[in-house]
Formats: sequence, C-alpha cells, structure tokens
Amino acid sequence: MSSTTPTDWNDANRAMWDERVPLHAVGAFYDLDGFRAGADPLRDFELAEVGDVTGRSLLHLQCHMGLDTLSWTRHGAARVVGLDFSAPAVDTARSLAADLGLGPDRAAFVTADVYDAADAVPDPSYDIVYTGGGALCWLPDLTRWAETAASLVAPGGFLYLAEFHPLTEVLDDETGSRVVRDYFDRDAQVYDIPGTYASDSTDTVNNRSVEWQHPIGEVVTALAATGLRIEFLHEHDVSLFRRFETFEERDGYHRFPADRPRIPLMYSLKASRPY
Repeated sequence: MSSTTPTDWNDANRAMWDERVPLHAVGAFYDLDGFRAGADPLRDFELAEVGDVTGRSLLHLQCHMGLDTLSWTRHGAARVVGLDFSAPAVDTARSLAADLGLGPDRAAFVTADVYDAADAVPDPSYDIVYTGGGALCWLPDLTRWAETAASLVAPGGFLYLAEFHPLTEVLDDETGSRVVRDYFDRDAQVYDIPGTYASDSTDTVNNRSVEWQHPIGEVVTALAATGLRIEFLHEHDVSLFRRFETFEERDGYHRFPADRPRIPLMYSLKASRPY
C-alpha cells in the first residue's frame, strides 16, 4: 500500500500491460483462435442491458486486445473504435480486425491514454461509450475519467459500464467471507506480482503496478455530475474470473458455491445524454 501516488504510476502500468499482451494473445483465457471462429466474449447481461446496437457507433475505452470491441460489430454496430494505452494491445486488436475482414471504417483502434481520449479518437462523439471489466482500478481520478467519457457520448446516446464490484476488494482472497481491507481506502495500491491472470507463465519482468479502489458511490456521483442521466445501476452475483479460491465455474461464470449467501461480484450502469 502507498499513501501517495507514485510519479511513474502510468509508465509502470503501461510497461506491465505491454509485457503481458503477448501472453494473453496465445493463452486460453482470451482464446483468440476461438474468437476468430465466432466465439462471443460478451456477457449475457451486457447484451441485454446495452440492447440493439444495429447501425450505431460505439467507442470502447480501455479496450485491451479488442475482443469485446469487435464483438459489437457482430451484433450489428455500424462502427466501433477501441482505445487503449498499450501499443501491443492495439496492434493485436488491429490484427484481429483484419482477420475478421473489418477495415478502419468499421473497426478502428487508437493508442492513447484514456484521459486523452477526446483528442485521440477519430469522431467527436459516439452513440455508445462502453467500458469496464477491470478498467477503473487503473485510474486515480474518477472525476476526470467521467468528464472525458461523458464528453464523448452523443445526444441521445449513453455510457455503459460493466465493472467488478468494489466490495470484492475488501474481502480475503481465499474464502471471500471476511472483511480484511478498508472499502473507503483511496490511497494508491502498489503491487509487485509476477505473471498474469490470463496465463500460467510467471516469467515476467515488469511486475510493478499501481491501482486504486473506487466505491460505487464515487462512480455514480462522478457520472451524475457530468449531466448524464443515470438510467440504472444493477448488481450481479457473477464474476469473469476466479477472484476467490472458493469460486466454482457454472454457466460460463465464476460464482460462490450454491449453498453460500450471495454478494454482488459485478455491477453495471447505464447513463444517457438527452437529445
């Protein structure tokens, strides 16, 4: 833990992600071959909550290798743009788009910091701004993020966020049944951990990362302050990875055993801009 934000926080995080992209690209977690063959990584609750994207433009902030981004074209999006600060991730996303026969007019990818998105993406606004899945923990300033994301939502459009629930960050890593950390801790959390969630390899060099915990109230307040209208905030009892050792995999998700009381493991939010 660190009570101050390291000056090199963004460089450290970028180096960590840059090194892990090649591991993710060949691993089973993302399964790029399966994706090329038609596998859909989008979650059922996301598809239901985002709704019909036919003919709409979509911007994916912090898109990593672009699987989710490109999946929206399969569901009818007219144009998708993905942004990520990792150049190797963006290169992989562009290669995947080419493999799917999608040119820059249908699927474009940009290397840039998310705080610089308004100046980096090719269009001034989008029908849908989409993000989440472990994105917010890398950002120290949620107000700045919300202002940037909201500025890119077109009139009549909306922002959709599907993110891991911050409650999970205060529980013990083994059973997920004991509160061991402070929910309201806003200090930078500095880690030095080899390997990655998406590969068995631990032979990595850039292992230092800096993260922040953002309570749900902070996220909602930051977005509401931009003038977007909060349409819903939903909580889900499923996770996308084995967050706790006691998790079981059922129905394509990771969950607590059926005989345990449920807690929220993810949340989703939709915030719209009126015409």
